[in-house]
Amino acid sequence: MSESTVLAVPRPGAAVAPAPAAASPRLTTARGAALYIGALLGPGLLLLPGLAAAQAGPASLLAWAGLLGLSALFAVVFTALGRAFPSADGVIGYVSAGLGARQGLAAGWSFLAGVIAGAPVVCLIGAGYLTELTGGGRVGQAVIAAALLLTVLALAAGGMRTSATAQLLMVSLLIVVVIVAVAGSAASAHAANWTPFAPHGWLAVGHAATTLMLSFVGWEAVAPLTAQFADPARQLPRVVGITLAVTSVLYLGLAVVTIAVLGTGGGSMAPLADLLRRAIGPAGTAAGAVAAIVLTLGAVNAYVNGAAAMTGRLLTRRPAGTAAARPAAGAADGRRPGRLLLLAAIAGTGLPLIALYGVGLVSPVSLVAIPTTLFLTVYLGSMLAATRVLHGLARLAAVPATAATAVMLAYCGWALAVPAAIIAVVTVTGSIRRSR
Repeated sequence: MSESTVLAVPRPGAAVAPAPAAASPRLTTARGAALYIGALLGPGLLLLPGLAAAQAGPASLLAWAGLLGLSALFAVVFTALGRAFPSADGVIGYVSAGLGARQGLAAGWSFLAGVIAGAPVVCLIGAGYLTELTGGGRVGQAVIAAALLLTVLALAAGGMRTSATAQLLMVSLLIVVVIVAVAGSAASAHAANWTPFAPHGWLAVGHAATTLMLSFVGWEAVAPLTAQFADPARQLPRVVGITLAVTSVLYLGLAVVTIAVLGTGGGSMAPLADLLRRAIGPAGTAAGAVAAIVLTLGAVNAYVNGAAAMTGRLLTRRPAGTAAARPAAGAADGRRPGRLLLLAAIAGTGLPLIALYGVGLVSPVSLVAIPTTLFLTVYLGSMLAATRVLHGLARLAAVPATAATAVMLAYCGWALAVPAAIIAVVTVTGSIRRSR
């Protein structure tokens, strides 16, 4: 890597991931942008604009604006980290460079656990939207969620190129659906829906921001894919720029129209479908169902691909010296056994969880809390590391991002026990290995 592309100086003694080999990059800028957009535009897009409007009224737009600003900070930091450490290690390499190898492994396992625990949750959200439109109840929701999960695993089993191409098609379709909903329903807007601007007080904006935060977790999901670009220093900023622009326009456009057209009715369980019905009539229900499927498959697909690229690294690394900690060449290749092990873990964990939800033994709140806490833990580690190894604008962006992530993590309550357990296991395992 030339000196002009190095944005960070690692701590002395820190384990830094090796630069990727130049062989067979498989991600174009378009496919990479599709994976990033899919990671950010999860099924929360189906529900959260309406829920935020119900919580804070038109003032919920302030929460959207604030979180888009935070998302931009995350984008700046992860872009700088990706250019400085362009390997399939992803957050493992980032956190290792700033906080140490053991903390890097803890971040990697937290991310992997978050993907395994989060995949069935995302599928249940998308399935819930479908059953809200078509009926079917809790059991029907579980059946649809299982089908969505198996579809994503089949896509991921096909390898990176197959999955990224499918992602490009899904994201393109999703953008069309949202544009139709926003542009087609705008004529039904009512000025009265904008008053009062803050019907539940200004503190409600904070509650709306907490609800909306789930829509802005995703930048870390595709961090391990940096090594799949032919020229990360050139492509990564373009991919992140495209992603930030597209997601900002879609989120704000949908939020504004939800308030302007639906008003207090925006708090329904299917606001996007309501907008589509205003835009294209009864066919809007079918279009809403398509959007639910696309968002679900796209989000889980992006996370699984990022996790698959990292799995091989985790299975071959040790939190010790740099030579021993480095993975075997090609371990992160999507065609290696690590990918199949990940897919098996997701199926083996996700299908039973979905079944337990279907029979009423697991609550949605508990299902959502665990992956959210794990991903916020990964963000906190990455942002802290960035404050130590980055310079200039990226370092300045990492400071407020660290503070914001820590505040949100403090509200996670009992779910903090999960990342704490992962950190404890990594610490004990590292100590045992050093003593041998």
